[in-house]
Amino acid sequence: MAARAPHGANQPPKIIVKKIYIEGHGGHHGGAWKVAYADFVTAMMAFFLLMWLLGATTEKQRKGIADYFAPTILNTKSLGIGGGGLLGGQSVTTDQRTGPHDGNSRMPAIVSRPDGTGGPQMGTGKKGSLRSREAIAAEDRQNFAKLKQQVEQQLKERKSLAALAKHIRFTMTPNGMRIDLVDDADYSMFGLGTTALESDAASLIGMVAEGIRATQNPIMIRGHTDSLPYGDPRAMNNWMLATGRAEATRRRLALGGIPENRFHRIEGVADREPMIVDNPQDPRNRRVAITLLYRAGAFGQ
Repeated sequence: MAARAPHGANQPPKIIVKKIYIEGHGGHHGGAWKVAYADFVTAMMAFFLLMWLLGATTEKQRKGIADYFAPTILNTKSLGIGGGGLLGGQSVTTDQRTGPHDGNSRMPAIVSRPDGTGGPQMGTGKKGSLRSREAIAAEDRQNFAKLKQQVEQQLKERKSLAALAKHIRFTMTPNGMRIDLVDDADYSMFGLGTTALESDAASLIGMVAEGIRATQNPIMIRGHTDSLPYGDPRAMNNWMLATGRAEATRRRLALGGIPENRFHRIEGVADREPMIVDNPQDPRNRRVAITLLYRAGAFGQ
């Protein structure tokens, strides 16, 4: 029996045939965009990571990162150069051979000695290079001896100052060479109780300045007094007198051509460091000490 047509019409149902054409290369293009998109996302992630690193690190840290990716020292083992590994980094069949001992030579690399020391003349080269503290100290001692000899020779040649030869003393100390200008019972470098230099004492200091001018050592000046007290220590005392005499000596050295930057320390110590310990009132405790200090690199490091 035939099926009943819809709506009561006795007509056969219509059959619609739909044809779908599927091209063979469509599936390939359907997955390619995913790969391209993944590459794009990876590139953007790397870009934002780079931006973050540039903003979150210091210049020193960035330099360290750059050096990590561009090393300046060759690692012969990782590069397979020289004799760092089996067969010196070469294969059995390689034809890249250099020299009679191929596979056992090593390319030079810039590295420090394992014990942290240099050669036999480390830091002791001639002008233009760094020198050791011992070399600088030895040169200073030679200059000190030359200065002492020069001053003593001039004292012998100048009759007007020959009498002051016993008032100047040269002493080597751990800090350098100290030149003491010392009073005694018969003579004083300064006016009694004042900071005014006597004329011949000023000439003596000027002669010392001539020798000091040829050196490069820093200068320290210390004023010393005896322990004789003042009537009113609030108006004048040995601290003020010692400091004033040290400053007067500095001014005379400056007039002799010593530049200002050579003066390292100017101070007065009153009667606290007597030369004659058993008799603090001894006039020989009144003195001015001019010390040529060792240069930096030999002293104070």
